[in-house]
Amino acid sequence: MRAALRWIGCLLLAGFALQLFFVLRIAAMALIDPQSTAFQRSEMWQIARRDGAEAGWRQQWVPYDQISDLLKRAVIASEDAGFGEHGGVEWDAIEKARERNAKAEARAARAEALGRTAAEPKLRGGSTITQQLAKNLLLSGERTLLRKGQELMLTLVLEALLDKRRILEIYLNNVEWGEGVFGAEAAAQHYFRKSASRLSAQEAARLAVMLPSPKFYEKRPRSPYLNGRTATIAARMGAVSLP
Repeated sequence: MRAALRWIGCLLLAGFALQLFFVLRIAAMALIDPQSTAFQRSEMWQIARRDGAEAGWRQQWVPYDQISDLLKRAVIASEDAGFGEHGGVEWDAIEKARERNAKAEARAARAEALGRTAAEPKLRGGSTITQQLAKNLLLSGERTLLRKGQELMLTLVLEALLDKRRILEIYLNNVEWGEGVFGAEAAAQHYFRKSASRLSAQEAARLAVMLPSPKFYEKRPRSPYLNGRTATIAARMGAVSLP
């Protein structure tokens, strides 16, 4: 019994130490720009295993003021329209995403029961920009309740320790925009051969629309959905307020 209690105590202590590490890392980000994220390191490891030492990592940190306001507005309009108002988590959006996912899984299960070939259900997360940043910065990409709970906790810590401007700055400098392409500056150079400060409204909207599936749209630049959604986001950008 004592041995079991000691193991439980060690596990609790390890869990507390991990949470403290996360909190201290986020607190440091108020002043120190993160050099990489857990998601980036995972992606580059996979690319390096496939392509060898010549695999490239395109990323260049640029300050908030050197990223086009058009891109900031486009990303907020496309990814998280309530970014400036919510506290990091939009619970209604999570519940709606959960309901959509349950219906998609149920449809797939019915098709399988009838002997039909069922496509894998497309699941949605209802994540805000802050949630996406929390996941990419410090967590793995696995889909479990434990990881989702950790993501929510880190989201609240990000909102408590960093202001919206800093959260958006870190997000835009680290988000994936293609295979081995991370951050606004690398994306602007990769797709348009210009700096992130000089993007046009159309270019900014196009980059924003790519964000949920950047690798997919990198290979399909003429996608009808990409073109149509770009026009929609470009029309919404003017109504977005920046932090």
